[in-house]
Amino acid sequence: MRLSDYVKYRILEIIPGSAIWLTFIGIILLIFIKPLWAVYFIVVFDLYWLIRVVYLIIYIILSFRNFRRDSKINWRQKIENIKGYEKIYHLIFMPTYKEPLEVLRMSFQSLADVDYPHERILVVFCIEERDREEALKNAEILKREFSDKFLRFIVSLHPKDLPGEVPGKGSNTAWGGHIAQKVVDEIGIPYENIIVSSFDVDSCAHRQYFSYVTYHYLTTPNPTHYSYQPVPLFNNNIWNVPAIMRVVSNSTTFWLMSEQLRPERLFTFSSHSMSFKTLVDVGFWQNDIVTEDSRIFLQGLLHYDGDYRVKSLHLPISMDAVAGKNIWKGFENLYKQQRRWAWGVEHFPYLIWNFSKNKKIPFLTKFRYLWNLTEGMYSWATAPVIIFVLGYLPLRLSSIEVQTSIIGQNAPQVLKYLMGGAMVGLFVSAALSVYFLPHKGIKMRSPKILIMVLQWLLFPFCMIAFGSLPATEAQTRLMLGKYLGFRVTEKFRR
Repeated sequence: MRLSDYVKYRILEIIPGSAIWLTFIGIILLIFIKPLWAVYFIVVFDLYWLIRVVYLIIYIILSFRNFRRDSKINWRQKIENIKGYEKIYHLIFMPTYKEPLEVLRMSFQSLADVDYPHERILVVFCIEERDREEALKNAEILKREFSDKFLRFIVSLHPKDLPGEVPGKGSNTAWGGHIAQKVVDEIGIPYENIIVSSFDVDSCAHRQYFSYVTYHYLTTPNPTHYSYQPVPLFNNNIWNVPAIMRVVSNSTTFWLMSEQLRPERLFTFSSHSMSFKTLVDVGFWQNDIVTEDSRIFLQGLLHYDGDYRVKSLHLPISMDAVAGKNIWKGFENLYKQQRRWAWGVEHFPYLIWNFSKNKKIPFLTKFRYLWNLTEGMYSWATAPVIIFVLGYLPLRLSSIEVQTSIIGQNAPQVLKYLMGGAMVGLFVSAALSVYFLPHKGIKMRSPKILIMVLQWLLFPFCMIAFGSLPATEAQTRLMLGKYLGFRVTEKFRR
């Protein structure tokens, strides 16, 4: 009997979560059945991750060097010397749902302050019918304050309860994309002359960002076959959130910085840019998924038969770190945000399903992207638990015979040295996190700076509570068919 497509796809959805639980159960069984084997496994695993940490630190430092270099360049001046610069327009999507006006105003002000000709900037403010009254009021205020700063200030109203949609950023922005296409056609701008930026509504662009991405768009061969990924910072409210939120946010920044020097590993994340021609070619963002920010890259990869990639941009887009009405609500928001990001595991069945149908994409390209996604999601869920929790159980629960063996006596010291070596990564992270802080009104000798360094002692707890646990839940949900809807992270400012 042949399996239906639904059953085949469900089998693919089950694989990632099953791998995680088989790993956890397998290690626990090994601890009780073959404790000596478990000790060897933990030592080798920790050594492997120490090597990865060293590898990660090197890439972060190199990426940081590029960040400093590119931040000092006048990109507006550079692009004015490139033929065709005067033809490039920017189309920016700002989707919103119940964000307060002060958050929206700060983001639009950052767009008004960019160093790029404003007569070639179009902004689409994507609002939801589910928040119609407040959203229209905010749209009117923002249009009154900022419409004269851009070529067009477009307001799109996304209808609620459309069949087949998942309410969220993807469906809202996709609706706005079709509205914007009509405006672009009326103006008569060629699609390949428009760079689209899909921003979270709390995103504040670096003043040089649009000149910078224009430079890369004009100097990259076949630029419509690229997405352009900036460095995500979470600095808008960084001084006003608890230490745990800062550690998790900075960890995200440093991880993506390390990936930027390996663009073959990159998927698009959060705020990013691409060609409008590409966006139209792939049919805009998918409106029935949660992680549309990374899926749009995969849509391009499939549409262009593997000839699509991410170009790293070493300038930042600053966003909000997670906050809440109180500290416990903030922790809940942080957990749910991480779970939503970990829901990117939904790309696993999507990739296998579509790769199997597309014979034009080279096998190595398929393998590379599938491996990077699968290994990343698997490690996200399993590595912190194995290193910080399960790693100490074999010796504590093993017999006297195992504890008095050569490996049993030396393993604790070996693990101590390995963990000590990994601490170097925390020192580098602490130093860089201070560099990225907005220092306005804060002296470098302020006690706040010391707190920003010492907060990295929370890293092991953060990686388990707001790394492994939400990642495990997301993949378990996919395994069980308990699908995750889109949840907007609440925004708060003091």
